[in-house]
Amino acid sequence: MNKIISSAQNPLIKQLFLLKEKSRARKKSNQFLIEGKRELSLAIKGGYKVETLLFLPDLFSESEAKAMSQYNIDIIEISKEVFQKLAHRDTTEGVIAVVNSKTHQLEDLKLTSKNPLILVAEAPEKPGNIGALLRTADAANVDAVIIANPKSDLYNPNIIRSSVGCVFTTEIAMTSSEEAIAFLKKYNFNIYSAILQESEPYYSQDYTLPTAIVVGTEATGLTEEWRETATQNISIPMQGVIDSMNVSVAAGILIFEAKRQRDFK
Repeated sequence: MNKIISSAQNPLIKQLFLLKEKSRARKKSNQFLIEGKRELSLAIKGGYKVETLLFLPDLFSESEAKAMSQYNIDIIEISKEVFQKLAHRDTTEGVIAVVNSKTHQLEDLKLTSKNPLILVAEAPEKPGNIGALLRTADAANVDAVIIANPKSDLYNPNIIRSSVGCVFTTEIAMTSSEEAIAFLKKYNFNIYSAILQESEPYYSQDYTLPTAIVVGTEATGLTEEWRETATQNISIPMQGVIDSMNVSVAAGILIFEAKRQRDFK
């Protein structure tokens, strides 16, 4: 028989609400919340350990919940009141999970390709942009994403939502720009920094060797160390009035040019 929690004032529910709302709580416990069937499936496939599954029987059947017990998960049936307190979005399919975080250390990055393609994003702040970058990286099947000088908690619910679960499908490391540069140099990556100064058009470069494409924020761009260390600074020629575009759009253009070259090599 399933455990049942019907009150939003239950101590466990209050604790999980903090996981939803507070980065500090997520970091302290090394846990976070996932909601939705697809996100849960991708997390399990990505090697994440699910500790607890909470389900609303009106939306997520008992047979579906029972099937999850094969993963040695604590299953709890919850009321609509509890679900509404913990759910981050209205369209979730009645399932919320408590999941253990990963460390995302640079030294733990697994690069299986002999000719890897990496996306580096320096100091992205907006969860929507981070999610979109991860979604773009997944679409291109890049070998890894390095978030340099991170400003946001990777398990922010808005990042998970905007990445449509791609936060679980991609190798991700979080580190300083200095350490990221040392790592890329150690493994002989060509570094292409998206920056206007001393740049060449992105399509004029060769991305068929081990490559890191580096993007910064729209507001401040990349720090000087990325400009100085780059194999080549690259830019996307603008043909309109404005002189910049959304970081995830820019990253998509650059990554898929690298993929195009590799496909026709």
